[in-house]
Amino acid sequence: MLRGACHCGTVTWLFDGMPDSTTVCNCTVCRRYGVLWAYDYEGERIKISGDTATYSWGDRTIGFYFCKTFGCVAYWRALELNSEARRRIAVNLRLAEPDEVAVIPVYRFEGLV
Repeated sequence: MLRGACHCGTVTWLFDGMPDSTTVCNCTVCRRYGVLWAYDYEGERIKISGDTATYSWGDRTIGFYFCKTFGCVAYWRALELNSEARRRIAVNLRLAEPDEVAVIPVYRFEGLV
C-alpha cells in the first residue's frame, strides 16, 4: 500500500497495492504542477481524505484537488461517472515517499496535442 500526504498533512491518499506505472504529462496544467499520476477508480484502490479546493479548466471533465492550507496538488478526479458508473481518479505520487515509488516505471504522456 502506498500513502501520500500534502506537506501539512491535511490531505492524504492511500493506493491499495502498487501501480503498474506512473504518468508524467506535459499538458499546460500538469507540467506546472510537476506531478506523477497513478490511476484507478474512486473508492476502489484509491481512498482520499482531507479538505480540498478544486481547479477545473477547459472542457471541465476533471478537477484538480489541492490542499487549502498548503496548496499542494494531491489528485485529479473525473467530474462525471463513466458508462460503467465508475469515476476515474489519479493521485500525485510526488506526495509519497520517494523510495517507495522509485521502482515504478514512468510513462510520458504527450498532453499538449
